Amino acid sequence: MNSASPDHGPSLPIWFKITSVIAFVFGVMTLFSAGGVLFGPTATQEMAGAYVEFVVWFNFAAGFFYIVAAIGIWTQREWDYLLSGFIALATVFMAIPFAFHVIAGEPFELRTVGALFFRIGFWTAIAIALHQSKRNAHI
Repeated sequence: MNSASPDHGPSLPIWFKITSVIAFVFGVMTLFSAGGVLFGPTATQEMAGAYVEFVVWFNFAAGFFYIVAAIGIWTQREWDYLLSGFIALATVFMAIPFAFHVIAGEPFELRTVGALFFRIGFWTAIAIALHQSKRNAHI
């Protein structure tokens, strides 16, 4: 039996593969970078600059969710778009206290602002694309 037989279901679309690999790598990189700041040597923390600790803790926890979402995308689970949307929404909610931190004049790295926008956009786009894909498959 070959892998294209009907017994094995449809093959994974290329954009699912690419998205899941990117999400997986993003998750692993997030765990290493946030973990390095939280648990690494002082030199690593100093290189991070004026990091905001609750943002780094959030990113560290989110890295695990990124990996689970990547696996869900690869395996085409029904919940993959829900988890992706949850990640985006959780990041928005985490950005609110960060915004207050910035407005209060507390130290922060400008790259954190860019990273937050990127993460929100990345996971929102994935959630929407996955939802559309599932909706179109049911039509």
